[in-house]
Amino acid sequence: MKQLHIISFNYPYPPSYGGIIDVYYKIRALSEAGVKIHLHCFVDQIPETIDPEVKECTENLFFYQKKKNPLLYFSGVPFAAAIRNSKTLLKNLQQNPAPVLFEGLQTTSAIDYLKSYQQPLYLRYHNNEAEYYKGLSQSEKSLFKKVIYKIESLKFVGYQKKRLKTFTSVFCLSEKEFNEVEVYSKNAQLIPIFHGNISVKPLDRKGDYFLFHGDLTTADNKRALNETIDLFKDLPQYRLIVASDRASEDIKKRISAVKNISLSPIQTTENLHLLLEKAHANILLSYQNSGTKVKLFNSLYNSRFVIINENITDDPELISLCLFGSAKDKIRQQIITAAEKDYDSFENRKNILEKKHSDLAKAEEMVAIIFRD
Repeated sequence: MKQLHIISFNYPYPPSYGGIIDVYYKIRALSEAGVKIHLHCFVDQIPETIDPEVKECTENLFFYQKKKNPLLYFSGVPFAAAIRNSKTLLKNLQQNPAPVLFEGLQTTSAIDYLKSYQQPLYLRYHNNEAEYYKGLSQSEKSLFKKVIYKIESLKFVGYQKKRLKTFTSVFCLSEKEFNEVEVYSKNAQLIPIFHGNISVKPLDRKGDYFLFHGDLTTADNKRALNETIDLFKDLPQYRLIVASDRASEDIKKRISAVKNISLSPIQTTENLHLLLEKAHANILLSYQNSGTKVKLFNSLYNSRFVIINENITDDPELISLCLFGSAKDKIRQQIITAAEKDYDSFENRKNILEKKHSDLAKAEEMVAIIFRD
């Protein structure tokens, strides 16, 4: 019987943002591939009930409360890793000698204690964390947060170098991360993001509006939204819907000040899919180069045109399915182009996405690597 410990940086339900979407749908796909999952989650508060969607694809589920000691900011270990440390986790891992898959470098502070137990160790490399926090620092407007993110970035530079060579394999989300890891530690495997979509939706040639969706608490998404609002201010003939459950009062004011822009809550995956189905085009912008964004798959599977900049994906085939703009004036032109076009890319998308980006196929590839002996 194939068994696997998975250590997640958070409870993976609901799968409502990039990293946790990859975790949740990976667990589902590995379970469908016949792997018994022992899931370990670091959380702010231990939940009172477990969602049936998680129960049905896990053998065991363990929770560990993240540490709340602000003095950990002064630790030599990155704060995101220092708060995810638990002696109980070590005991639970040692009771079953199955391989261990760490979801992100922030879950790996227990590694030094596990080496002597000879459990095969694997990493899901969600981000180059040093670059990720550097990008957050650059996008953040608060001086205090800028400094905190910059320090975290510098800590992760050394932490990544020390940790990456520890793993039997490092599963990378994109070509960029694969090349970085392979040069350094020669243990990289390219396994693109798990996204939960199964089939491309056949849709009419025209949608009703442009759509921007994302978590508006992150500096990168807030910056992307500000750029998008500026674009649609100058394009009053086109309607933009901003879909998010996490918009601040400042963002709500900015949106309400522009007549052709409105805010819509997401609340459930079903609501998001309805918004995507009715959209004529999606605006996906990022200022952090951190692999293919999961919202690209949601848009390509469930909507029509997708307008992106260079940081949404580095996969040439996925780029070929989108309208690309590297600068503000180019993105503006792609908005106009999309508005005037009929959507007719269903067959091409179906051929590329369903053949090459199936979650189950990626899970089977991981199983072949982890359980090769």
